[in-house]
Amino acid sequence: MTDLFEGLRLVLQTDVLIAIAASAVYGLVIGSLPGLSATMATALLVPVTFYLSPIAAVATIITASAMAIFSGDIPGCLLRIPGTPASAAYTDEAYAMTRKGQAELALGTGLWFSAIGGIAGTLSLLIMAPALAEVALNFSSFEYFWLAVLGLMCATLVARSSPVKAIASMLLGLLFSCIGMENPAGTPRFTFGMTDLLGGIEPLPALVGVFAVSQVMRALSEAEPPPLPRRRFGSIMAGQWALTKKYPKPMMRGNIVGIIIGVLPGAGADMAAWVSYALSKRFSKEPQKFGTGHPEGLVESGASNNASLASGWVPALLFGIPGDTITAIAIGVLYMKGLNPGPTLFTERASSMYALYIIFILANIIMIPLGIIMIRVAATVLRAPRASIMPIILLLCAVGAFATGNNLFAVLLVAFFGTLGYVMERNGYPVAALVLGIVMGSMVEQSFVTSLIKSDNSIMPFFDRPISAVLAAITLGALLWPVAAWLIRRMKARAPAVAGASGGHANG
Repeated sequence: MTDLFEGLRLVLQTDVLIAIAASAVYGLVIGSLPGLSATMATALLVPVTFYLSPIAAVATIITASAMAIFSGDIPGCLLRIPGTPASAAYTDEAYAMTRKGQAELALGTGLWFSAIGGIAGTLSLLIMAPALAEVALNFSSFEYFWLAVLGLMCATLVARSSPVKAIASMLLGLLFSCIGMENPAGTPRFTFGMTDLLGGIEPLPALVGVFAVSQVMRALSEAEPPPLPRRRFGSIMAGQWALTKKYPKPMMRGNIVGIIIGVLPGAGADMAAWVSYALSKRFSKEPQKFGTGHPEGLVESGASNNASLASGWVPALLFGIPGDTITAIAIGVLYMKGLNPGPTLFTERASSMYALYIIFILANIIMIPLGIIMIRVAATVLRAPRASIMPIILLLCAVGAFATGNNLFAVLLVAFFGTLGYVMERNGYPVAALVLGIVMGSMVEQSFVTSLIKSDNSIMPFFDRPISAVLAAITLGALLWPVAAWLIRRMKARAPAVAGASGGHANG
């Protein structure tokens, strides 16, 4: 109890509270700009942390990342342009709600359930850190392979178009992920002699291109859609308690999936959002409503991505193993400030650990009032003429792409993927599946090749390790389920016909 009060005293220092407030506003702004991800928001804060106390330094990382993950939903909902990769999974759903005149409900859902997910993830960090870390330690390349394949299968589960087109888009994304020399052999592939392609295709330029630039191109080529009803932007939080009571199972499932995926090194909020949205559609009583502006998917994936953000700190604090790119940056800050990750951190510096937990909860509580203000400011976008918005979006895309690596080639990549995204959407191929293939491709390949090297080219360890066997069964079950469902439908359709034919013969 003494450590808890000491942790509270550390958080209530003036410099820590100022750091939390300033980084909250900063994270909300950066996350809402297309092309500037939560990872970039965190990375840009590192030079600032040099001049802060240890607790204030870590507070800026925690608060900015939590705010940026949520505010990535804002441009996705209002303009169909996800601010962060985690928002891409449910951008179409949120935008469909906006077109139905439910923008405040969609944004409020993202805000409310992100805050709940963040608090749930923090409680998991507080209560289950050692147990969750033990699970994470038992994950090797065999388990990561199945997890990555399961993530790829979300492309077919979340697609509104034909599953064949979704798989084709995903395979094209996997092909793009093969570009460069960041592969197990270290051999340049598909670079065509261009040195700029040696580093491979980053997911961010692809994400910005296929969602943002293709949207601008669509705006140029198509007539302006019917204007949204001219009305006062309603209450952001209205209806959220009703959604909480209506969808308790999706919310809890999103929290649990987010916590589990967050603990696994290298997985992160992006995979958590995709998996949770796919699970929501799979287990929903109204799957036909997904993609038409149905809040159920937003509830589950919103709860999941922020829960994974908090639980991603479990392996980071216990073992110094980054859960995702944000915690990789945070580990560097922890070492720099003398808070060396490891089991001793929980015993010798227990008050500092409690301070981190309090900061997590505080960040998710202040997310609600600050998020409402940010949504109200951003909502003016809905009332602005499209001709004035689209050039600004294009400029933000170019600046965001250039800022990722101070490289003009990234801007050309954004233009290429914008054109590709436009052509794909015109022909009914889901662009979200393409992005998923690019994001997950390197993880699939690295895990598969590493596993084969470790097992001396034997595939048995993929199936005979306990956790790997469970994941393999889930993956293969999900893969064969559509085929089984199709066969059952065929058999049921044939049964009445056969019965009718036999009845006709009997009467004859």
